[in-house]
Amino acid sequence: MVGSDDFNSLPTPSPPPAEQKDPPMQWGVTKPLSHAGPTDVDIQRTKDLEKFLVDSGLYESAEETAKREEVLDRLKKVVKDWVKELTRLRGYTDQMVEDANAVIFTFGSYRLGVHGPGADIDTLCVGPSYVNREEDFFYVLHNILDEMEEVTELQPVPDAHVPVMKFKFDGISIDLLYASISLLVVPDDLDISNISVLYDIDEPTVRSLNGCRVADQILKLVPDVENFRTTLRCLKFWAKRRGVYSNVTGFLGGVNWALLVARLCQFYPKANPSMLVSRFFIIYTLWRWPNAVTLCEIEDNELGFSVWNPKKNPWDRNHLMPIITPSYPCMNSSYNVSASTLRVMMEQFQVGKRICEDIELNKVQWSALFEPYLFFESYKNYLQVDIIAADVDDLRAWRGWVESRLRQLTLMIERDTSGKLQCHPCPHDYVDSSNQCSHCAFFMGLQRKQGEVIQEGQQFDIRQTVDEFRHQINSYMYWKPGMEIYVSHVRRKQIPSYVFPEGYRRTRHARPASQVDKASCEGSVERVSKRKKEVDVPDLEVCEKKRQSISPQKESIGALTETTKPEVVSSLTGIVDRDKEFNDGVIAPNHGKHTAENSDNGCCNLSSGDAYSENNEKGTSPGGTCSNEASPPQLLHNTHKEELEPNADLAMVLKSGDGEKNVMSKVEKIEIPLI
Repeated sequence: MVGSDDFNSLPTPSPPPAEQKDPPMQWGVTKPLSHAGPTDVDIQRTKDLEKFLVDSGLYESAEETAKREEVLDRLKKVVKDWVKELTRLRGYTDQMVEDANAVIFTFGSYRLGVHGPGADIDTLCVGPSYVNREEDFFYVLHNILDEMEEVTELQPVPDAHVPVMKFKFDGISIDLLYASISLLVVPDDLDISNISVLYDIDEPTVRSLNGCRVADQILKLVPDVENFRTTLRCLKFWAKRRGVYSNVTGFLGGVNWALLVARLCQFYPKANPSMLVSRFFIIYTLWRWPNAVTLCEIEDNELGFSVWNPKKNPWDRNHLMPIITPSYPCMNSSYNVSASTLRVMMEQFQVGKRICEDIELNKVQWSALFEPYLFFESYKNYLQVDIIAADVDDLRAWRGWVESRLRQLTLMIERDTSGKLQCHPCPHDYVDSSNQCSHCAFFMGLQRKQGEVIQEGQQFDIRQTVDEFRHQINSYMYWKPGMEIYVSHVRRKQIPSYVFPEGYRRTRHARPASQVDKASCEGSVERVSKRKKEVDVPDLEVCEKKRQSISPQKESIGALTETTKPEVVSSLTGIVDRDKEFNDGVIAPNHGKHTAENSDNGCCNLSSGDAYSENNEKGTSPGGTCSNEASPPQLLHNTHKEELEPNADLAMVLKSGDGEKNVMSKVEKIEIPLI
């Protein structure tokens, strides 16, 4: 009889070797939401998307690609010769002069492979420890470039958060940064991703190096680089068409969009571009901001550089939409986002989500996703910021400074109105080509926060806010005579014609059927058939002189020329909400109230020429959803949606220094020192 022990001791045949399957790789800090790949329908939809992108001109020609490579080669030679010459002048040995070197790296859209025709090339020059930024880069190299015929529009920005030199090299736009690392000789094969390049350098140098290090890490952390590139190219195009592409004005810039798309690719490692685009809007409309978007674990290091950590750093807790860079030192790339710009982006994500659902149901084509946002039809009240300078070169520098500070105006208005007055900055500037002076204008839509209970007659007085902003602008280190700024209120009907693509205002009811913007998504109350006749406000005689207008509009900011300096009084004033004056966005009939309370769409008798200026004189101034796929807990939710009216119930009123309204003879003039 065979016992159990004997049975167990009998030799048993070995099972056939099982096929070894590697466990799915985890991309990012969490497991993927889905490993599903594309269906035949998804593949065809991606082909349609790629064809649309090509037809839209998002890919450059082979000739332009070759020219970019040629320009980069010539730039590399320029910086190498520059470093060798500095080495010789400082008395180093002949061998040191021969070995002296500088290396050019690229980053941004060019490094990621998503640049389009005419895009600039973000470049970084890495030099040895004895070649500094302040004198050698911004003075010596600047002068070398300035003397080259092929270099034009040279603009140094040494006081920027990341110091940069901007110029065009043989027609190709270049943004050139500089980093001096702790090496006497920089090798051609320098590994910029190695943490050793961060030894013994300062914070501005770390920030200069960060762009290249981040771009390299992004490409390493995505499952499929080509799918990532197509999706990113698509979403950058979408963001530009919808007016939410601009880091400097508080939206998202190139690196921000790249990080969001990279995280999306980690969530869906086998998805193709059409799937990724649809899921982008699903994921980020459900995302619970301010939970951070991260591609990898946030690394700390003994080098001691500040790393984004809201648990340790109180200032990091104020970030509303943190998108963290993946290389040490990890930073929040989207610290510019404000409550107002976050609201606008979330609203546009909702719009994109709805259109992608219609695309997957074959109701619309891809082109519907890229309908331009009708910024100048979305609000009743706007701030217009006009800037002028003596010539084109001065305007280029002045414009860059003003644009970099516009985000502060948004933050100041949010601060001084306790968030009740919301701002929507337009990320583009506009130029009146019919005017000969060096001039451009920025615009900002205004509306009260939806759901706020505001008493009748309650005012948002932003005079001091704009005054503070103006003084910040006037602190420009490189101010020159002729550089001036004017901030004025304009109603929608007063928007100058030069901001419209056709050069004239389009009839509002002629909106394309496929247009899905804020008004249509929220059930616009401004359909032409329901609008009552608007009440115009008579022009106010504010100054003795009438000046020629920059724009074709009668009430727009007046012409600013080198020979005619406008008289401007500080008359930009409070903003009033009058719920009872409005019915579905339409002006109520005149009930015998003051003119300021019966003007067009809640606007007032403030002439469009009324503006803050540097002067203290008054005058005319210038697919289906992924509902069957898992959601990341704690980060996504289903209720992050703000019901926002497309047009605010706001009004601008003119107040005198003692609080009386519309008394032009009592307007208080604020002395504004000229720098």
